[in-house]
Amino acid sequence: MERTMDAGPDLAALAGAVGDATRIRMLELLMEGRSLVAKELAFGTGVSPATATAHLKRLEQARLIRSTRQGRNKVFRLATPTVARMVEALMTVAVRGPRVSATPEPLRAARYCYDHLAGRLGMGITDALLRGGHLSLRRRAFALTPSGEEWFEAFGIKLAPLRDQRRQFAHRCLDWSERRDHLAGALGAALASRVFSLGWVERQPDSRGLVVTPSGQRGLKRHFGSL
Repeated sequence: MERTMDAGPDLAALAGAVGDATRIRMLELLMEGRSLVAKELAFGTGVSPATATAHLKRLEQARLIRSTRQGRNKVFRLATPTVARMVEALMTVAVRGPRVSATPEPLRAARYCYDHLAGRLGMGITDALLRGGHLSLRRRAFALTPSGEEWFEAFGIKLAPLRDQRRQFAHRCLDWSERRDHLAGALGAALASRVFSLGWVERQPDSRGLVVTPSGQRGLKRHFGSL
């Protein structure tokens, strides 16, 4: 008699949802952290709008993305930060050795990883916060030190609302191009939002890549040293 295994997470269904070149590319495009319409995702993946709609339906059924209405348009975004971490982890496994050096330089230099900073920019800021004693390492997360509490508040980031969010506060996210952990979670997202609002970085068109502005170069050096 065959033994019945205990029910658990349906990994086969998840693998089926992401195991398609078009669908995984759509998830990559949504790693920008922005909402995109089906036409944009069709263009970014090189498929017809009808084909894109079918793939998006599959991803939504798997609860990897969610859709909302903005006027007459339906827009799509990643369902949760956990999905973003899954995609980033898959990239880390997929990109090895020579494949890393083949990654476009703008993405390696500075990019969004869903809603926080990654690439050399994200790693440089994380390293500076660790060197300054504002962050410390824990097994699966970063911890904010007393000096870090003061630093982030002085930088214009209110910490109390971040701690009330239903997500990890200072997650350690493995950077697929740098192969080390950068700051993510609610704190990482707030830091990225602040840097963007200061005009220190700008989005590259149709890319997760970021460009550091001249004022950003000065501001980043003043607050974080040489990155």
